[in-house]
Amino acid sequence: MALDKLDRTDIKLIKLLQDNARYSLKYLAEQVCLSTPAVSSRIDKLEKNGYIKGYTAVIDRNALGFSITAFINLEVPPGGKPVFYQFISTCPNVIECNCVTGKFSMLIKVAFRSTMELDGFIGQLQKRFGTTETQIVFSTAVEPRGIDPAL
Repeated sequence: MALDKLDRTDIKLIKLLQDNARYSLKYLAEQVCLSTPAVSSRIDKLEKNGYIKGYTAVIDRNALGFSITAFINLEVPPGGKPVFYQFISTCPNVIECNCVTGKFSMLIKVAFRSTMELDGFIGQLQKRFGTTETQIVFSTAVEPRGIDPAL
């Protein structure tokens, strides 16, 4: 199923599942005017073809005590990426890590309970990999969200 092969029903199902992955098959079927087995089959195809990679719960990190969210820019030399990738994938406070263009090669989103914990993590990064620059988040105007596959 190539991107241009998605029909309106597939696109609507993707939008609905991004809004709430716990919608029942019956509800989804009603929304797209198909039978429950037909919707189940379409979702299976979307999963098998890589359009839907998985399902997750959206957690309120603040409610769990992780009140510090930050973005860390990190300079990693090209030859250091394999060691860095292995390290960063084991760090539980890392929410996301992207290889980016610009002065810094990595952009890391993290969540910590305190600035002291954040400072300790930044120290580890600097000691092992290089220069960092950090921005602490004050507020978030747009929470992570899905995209409109019809765009």
